[in-house]
Formats: sequence, C-alpha cells, structure tokens
Amino acid sequence: MHKIRTVAVLPTMFTLANLVCGFFAIVVAARVERPETAEVPHSAKLATINPIKAMRTFEPDDDVHNCMLSGWLIFLAMIFDALDGHVARLSKATSDFGAQLDSLCDLVTFGVAPAFLMVKMCPSFTFAHKDTVWVIAAAFAACAAMRLARFNVETDDNDDHLNFTGLPSPAAAAAVASFAILFYTLRQDGSSLSFVDIAKVDRVMQNVLPYFAMLTALLMVSRIPYPHVVNQLFSGQRSFGHLVTVVFALLVVMMIRGYSVPLISGFFVFQGPARYLWQEYVQRKPHEDPLF
Repeated sequence: MHKIRTVAVLPTMFTLANLVCGFFAIVVAARVERPETAEVPHSAKLATINPIKAMRTFEPDDDVHNCMLSGWLIFLAMIFDALDGHVARLSKATSDFGAQLDSLCDLVTFGVAPAFLMVKMCPSFTFAHKDTVWVIAAAFAACAAMRLARFNVETDDNDDHLNFTGLPSPAAAAAVASFAILFYTLRQDGSSLSFVDIAKVDRVMQNVLPYFAMLTALLMVSRIPYPHVVNQLFSGQRSFGHLVTVVFALLVVMMIRGYSVPLISGFFVFQGPARYLWQEYVQRKPHEDPLF
C-alpha cells in the first residue's frame, strides 16, 4: 500500500467542482414529483433559458424549470471536467489519485445524474412505463461505470488524447441532459412554434428519450471511435478559416441554444456509429477491434 503524501490542489478543486455540480443536479431533479397523469407539464413563463438568469428567478415548484436547471448543472460539470485534466497537465501535477478521483466524480455527474434526470423529465413515459424507465436509467448508470473503468485500465500517459474508444460519458450525459433544455424551450408559454402541435411533439420526444438514453449507454461501452472535440478543435495551429468556422458555429449555438444544444449533442452521438458503418460496409475497411 502506497500512502498519499501530496495532492495537487487546483486540479483537485476542479474535479470536486464537477462532483458538486452532479450532486446538485440530482438534488434539483429530485424536486420533481412523480407524475400522476400522462399530461405534458407546462413551465412558468420566464422568457429565458439562460441558466444564470433562470437561477435568479428559480421556482421550486416548477418541475420543468427544475429539470432545465439540472441539465445545465450537468453541462457546467462538463466544463470543470474538461479543465481539470488540462490544469493538471499544465502544472505537471498528473497523478493516479487525480485520475481515480476524476472517474469517481464522473460516475456521479455523468452516470447517475443524467439517468435520474431522464426519469424525471419524461413524465408521460414514466407514468405509462414505471418499471421500464427505471431499468433503462439503471442500465445507463451501469454502462457509464463500465465505460469509466475501462478507460482507466486502457489509458496511459503515452496516449495522444485525440480520440476515445466508445462514446465518452460526458458526451452521453450531455445528450440526455440536452433534452431538459429542449423540453423547457418547448413548454414555455407563448412558444414561437405556433405552426405545430407543441404537446404532440413534446409527447413524442418523451417517448423517444428513454430509448435514446439506452442507445447512448450501449455506445459508451462499444468500441466505436469518437473524436476528442476539445483537443481537436482548440489544440495546435489551425487555419484562419477553421477559426472563422468555430466562431460562427458558436454564434449559431447562442442564437438558438434551446434547440441547437440537443441537435449538436445528438449529432455527436450518431456520427460515431454512422462513420463506423460507412467504413465497415461502404468503404470495406474492417476494424481490428470488435464492436463491443
């Protein structure tokens, strides 16, 4: 047994901030009552999905608002999760302790929290399939745990950190949490989508979400390669056109963030298997690793 004598303070604080965000994401989602009907809930009209402004006008009894805040807390945790590794490498303070702590925190924030939130933000499905939705949630958390354990075993210091094997757990959590932002946008009073039946779209999305969560769980434990977006977009030298593309993409996200966040998250989830199948069956490039 090796005793820990020193700990890198700054990276550890970022890692623990990730855990705190995940913990409060669960706390906020827990305020949502068990659905008594299959009706689509309505949100208080706050005219904002800005998490900071929404937090200031927080209404504890608004279930849709609670789910939205829980989703944003998971996204906030992703920022801390992205920063802790970079801070540790910049300060040359990487350690086994930091790696193990990061995985434990990730399990709570990107495994348990999104699984619990998924149950709470699709009341129509939860009301109709009380047992099924909890089985899917448990499977999501279990797959996140296996994904993180495999990452710890198979990753070493020589990796280039440009690609992942299997869907990263933060990306899977973001894909599920983004539905909370989408539902909040759809359910606001006075929604701009007056040309469609909002309640019908909402109910369809609620029935899609649990199966989408199950798919992301399977992709987490798969061998399908996924890019490390942060490292590939922002590391090293890039062309001027690359910079312009990133800036305009961020502008689009800010303009329609209530819809762009789930679209981008869903695109990232599906592009992995789509590229895998294209290479396997169209380009005839068999992969050395099995699918699982």
